[in-house]
Amino acid sequence: MPPRLVLVGPPGSGKSTAARLVAGRLGTSWRDTDVDVEQQAGSSISDIFVDHGEERFRELEAAAVRAALAEHDGVLAVGGGAVLDDTTRASLAGRAVVFLDVTIKDAAQRIGFNRDRPLLLGNPRAQWIRLMEERRPLYEAVATLVVDTDGKTPDEVADEIVAGVAP
Repeated sequence: MPPRLVLVGPPGSGKSTAARLVAGRLGTSWRDTDVDVEQQAGSSISDIFVDHGEERFRELEAAAVRAALAEHDGVLAVGGGAVLDDTTRASLAGRAVVFLDVTIKDAAQRIGFNRDRPLLLGNPRAQWIRLMEERRPLYEAVATLVVDTDGKTPDEVADEIVAGVAP
């Protein structure tokens, strides 16, 4: 059975937190493909980037998403860059996909643009803006529901997701 719903969005949009809360409300399990990648690789995402490069990370990420889409029937949070992969985007077609949208102001408050975000090194705000310019059209293309997370508590976001995907 496929995931009940999939959460996509940029770093700081609250995918992992929302996945946990929504799963609780729906009485199902949740899974995060970033965690899957780290467990499979035996190292952090930052270390994968440093030791093996972004290309290798993207390969691991795509494999983790494929596996999760095939194995997990609850709420699935995928990494912020998962939508960059054509096969992943195609795999999301026909599924309930929620794009958690966020502005840089709220994202910065949530994640602090720390060193554990390898794609945000250097000038984190400029990098985040660049990422969103590249990824926003992809998030929007796969989404069946868009939830603006700015200024909302995690519980408010979870409630909005559940209301938007309820049968």
